[in-house]
Amino acid sequence: MLLDLHTHSTASDDSRASVEQYIKWIHVLRKKGNSIDGFVLTEHRQFDHDVDYSGLALENDVTILKGAELDTDTGHFLVYGVNEQITTRIDFSNVTMDAQKLVDTCLEFKAIAIPAHPGRAGIGFAHHLENGRKGFLSIKTVEELNGSNRPGEGEKAVDLIKTKGYMGTGGSDAHIVSAIGTCMTQFDIKVHNEEELVQALLNGPFKAVRMTDL
Repeated sequence: MLLDLHTHSTASDDSRASVEQYIKWIHVLRKKGNSIDGFVLTEHRQFDHDVDYSGLALENDVTILKGAELDTDTGHFLVYGVNEQITTRIDFSNVTMDAQKLVDTCLEFKAIAIPAHPGRAGIGFAHHLENGRKGFLSIKTVEELNGSNRPGEGEKAVDLIKTKGYMGTGGSDAHIVSAIGTCMTQFDIKVHNEEELVQALLNGPFKAVRMTDL
């Protein structure tokens, strides 16, 4: 199963793409012979428990899941399996939140938080580790492929993965329609909901892939 684990809709303040537009583009990609089963909406600094895409997903044969991308004191983190216990405990709007607390809270409540674009210059997870940030022993996975990486950032993420023995995910970091699916995560099993996504990320196997390489 191929899922784009990092996308932003117009709910994020810097994206111009609606969920419906992403779906239409996925159908275009499929007609061209490309494979993509669905995507996870990881809106910036927010999570709306009331938004339900299940009907839209079923109607269009596209898996649509929800997560979040949060700003922390150790870079951006992608959170999957968000529930009310987590949003009660963590202030998603806090751009300097304690990343270790976020990681620990997610694990406590059966979710997972992984560093996004860890090789990003000056702000990525790798940068913070290089500058002496300790902890994060429970981190097993980081984002390996990010469709918005600048030159050198992807290579730095790969170096981090090799050094630490992490597993790697893939996501487009799409903010425009045509970017969706450029990078994805390939799972050996079907993922139907957020709970299954968390279990797949915790237990594997999976790998980061580029659509152009499939």
